[in-house]
Amino acid sequence: MTQSSPRGPLVEFLVGAWNAVNFTRKLILNLIFFGLLFLLLLVFIAALGAGAGKPVLDGTTLVVAPEGRLVEQYSSDPATRALNKAMGGRGAGEVQLRDMLRVIDAAAKDKRIERVVLRVDELQGTGMASMREVASALARVRASGKQVLAFAEALDQSQYLLAAQADEIYLDPMGGLLLEGLGRYRPYYREGLEDKLGVDVHLFKVGEYKSAAEPYVRDDASPEAKEADLYWMNDVWQRYLADVAKARELTPAQLAESIDQLPALIAAAQGDLAQYALQRKLVDGLKTREQFEDLVAERGEKDEDAPGGFRQVSLDGYLTHLNLSRKASDARPQVAIVVAEGEITGGEQPPGTVGGESTAALLRDARDDEKVKAVVLRVDSPGGEVFASEQIRREVDALKKEGKPVVVSMGDLAASGGYWISMNADRIYADPSTITGSIGIFGLIPTIPRALDKIGVHSDGVGTTRFAGAFDLTRPLQPEVGQVIQSVIDKGYRDFTGKVAQARGKPVADVDAVARGRVWTGTQAKERGLVDDLGGLQAALDDAARRAKLGKAGEYRVRYLEKAATPFERLFGGFAESRIGAQWLRESGMAQALIARASPQAAADLRFIERALQPAAGVPVKALVHCFCALD
Repeated sequence: MTQSSPRGPLVEFLVGAWNAVNFTRKLILNLIFFGLLFLLLLVFIAALGAGAGKPVLDGTTLVVAPEGRLVEQYSSDPATRALNKAMGGRGAGEVQLRDMLRVIDAAAKDKRIERVVLRVDELQGTGMASMREVASALARVRASGKQVLAFAEALDQSQYLLAAQADEIYLDPMGGLLLEGLGRYRPYYREGLEDKLGVDVHLFKVGEYKSAAEPYVRDDASPEAKEADLYWMNDVWQRYLADVAKARELTPAQLAESIDQLPALIAAAQGDLAQYALQRKLVDGLKTREQFEDLVAERGEKDEDAPGGFRQVSLDGYLTHLNLSRKASDARPQVAIVVAEGEITGGEQPPGTVGGESTAALLRDARDDEKVKAVVLRVDSPGGEVFASEQIRREVDALKKEGKPVVVSMGDLAASGGYWISMNADRIYADPSTITGSIGIFGLIPTIPRALDKIGVHSDGVGTTRFAGAFDLTRPLQPEVGQVIQSVIDKGYRDFTGKVAQARGKPVADVDAVARGRVWTGTQAKERGLVDDLGGLQAALDDAARRAKLGKAGEYRVRYLEKAATPFERLFGGFAESRIGAQWLRESGMAQALIARASPQAAADLRFIERALQPAAGVPVKALVHCFCALD
């Protein structure tokens, strides 16, 4: 047996230091492990209790204060939405139209809801058709005998359409409200692209009114574009004036006068926009938020522990309550709603964008599901790629052949490709202020040899035929190649008008007369036979149920067909919506870095042309059915 020699002081120090480092390493790892375990436990608890909510008591005031854009469908997953909400994100959030309508309509029938308080100054810009649906729901609350009160610190004219439905509107004394009319102005890039950068953009289209790509080849709007835009915008504006005037017991002429004489009227109010709104009877009084809340507390049930001092439930809280009251299983036959919102592009796309494959797959799921007896396709899209639009149209046709009725409900916008996917439905509904039509085709080919020349770069080479490499953007576009592209675009337009003629039972010449890229409102489209009836989503649901012989409302179930959230997204969403999770996320710099910001319009326009350039096998140019016709 050998005896080890004693270790020297240096070795003892190094061994001790190593043991200390090793202990610290294990301690840190254990702390991280147990910290994550604790966090997961909180997530689990929060997910279980996320919808626990307080019960709705008698004398409750429903506070409808949406923040963000009003959308048909969320464009982000539950975890991202909950994260943004927990961080107090403003402007980047989204509120589903279906949720607002469901909450408001349920409140009209709920005896525990005494009144509705409306705060829409954080509701971001959206289309007029959606706003009119919400306005109609608020009018139904008033018709039920319940009071609707509105308060705002400032209102734009889109938000005011909703506030006008209230029995009483109060504005902050330092706030403002101006009605100015509808306008549509876009940046035009020809000088920047062609003269400054040397990029030549070649536009091929059919339809003198097809103006979607004009900004890339002009410095201003064409006379045809201005004529068409003003025609449908005037129709939307006159309807807006009529809606507001009816709600406020004014006349459209009085509202128009407020705009025509705006400088003099503002001067008479000494530049005080709140006083101007009061003098023109656009609001009923001027109060601070605290004064308004005191008014609500006096009229309702006091609750010192609640914000504002009155018994209340928020839009989200009431929605949670409604969701909890749903039956876990429902064997009734179904009318499925498939949402097609956003630009139409190829392949699998996330919500908020219409994917040729992903949206077609949802329609195919409805066709294969025995419980689904009818489908409502809710369209809010400016269009996009021709082939992706055709993929979706084919699935609509396949549903009909399977014996399942398909009814289209047009939202704010169902133009160009948005109309392509709609035209084969058994019936098409649109709001009078829906923007639709724009039946036309175009293609864009930019070439950059002059841009390369500016930096001393030149393109050269050889090809086995005269057309080899003819579509290379580093080479000038030959006239013969332009002829090929125009032939492809002409064929696309014939396909579009031919399919519309077949679907709508009209001669091609009649379709061409109202096509040519021309944009129409829902009312104008109905007059021209492009839509069948005027009405919202509920009208389309009723029609679909009748066609499928499902009986009265309540005898069938309405279900949205959407891509399901992952278990992690649901779990994290529940955690972020809890009070503990929201507090942790607000304090976390890491979480703040996850919130994305919106890009400006110019960047969106340039991304559009970039996507249009993505090559497709065997196709010299990507045919597009897109309409830049929404009001911002």
